[in-house]
Amino acid sequence: MTAYNHEVKPVATNRKALRDYAVFERFEAGIELVGTEVKSLRAGGVSLDEGYATVADGQVWLHDVNISPYAQGNIFNHDPKRRRRLLLHVEEIKRLFGRTQLRGYTLVPMKIYFNARGLAKVELALCRGKKLIDRRDDLKRRAMDRDDRLEAGKRG
Repeated sequence: MTAYNHEVKPVATNRKALRDYAVFERFEAGIELVGTEVKSLRAGGVSLDEGYATVADGQVWLHDVNISPYAQGNIFNHDPKRRRRLLLHVEEIKRLFGRTQLRGYTLVPMKIYFNARGLAKVELALCRGKKLIDRRDDLKRRAMDRDDRLEAGKRG
């Protein structure tokens, strides 16, 4: 797995993903952007809520991530929901292809950020969807943990 810097503040995060999916592995990928998309990202005009990634033809593609048009972009603006190519190593792409095709996993964008060099990066997660019962179990576990912390705080 590729090591990356967590010190950089994310531009956008997918907060629903941890509720809806069980995360098994995370990857850092570069994202191929055009023209005003970078300026729109820097302004925070991006939504990851409906986004997902697929592996096709030896490439990884990011779908349904909404990067809003740049306000001063006029004719140079882009289609907000166009599919964007993600940049990964060939070995990572092959591994992701095998996992998504054979084992039923899906690729979900967790966050978009700019690294220390100023390059736009996407954190992808290899996930499997949670069933309703799994989400209920998570809620129960969090409630019990919260109660335990409150009791420990009253005792000490």
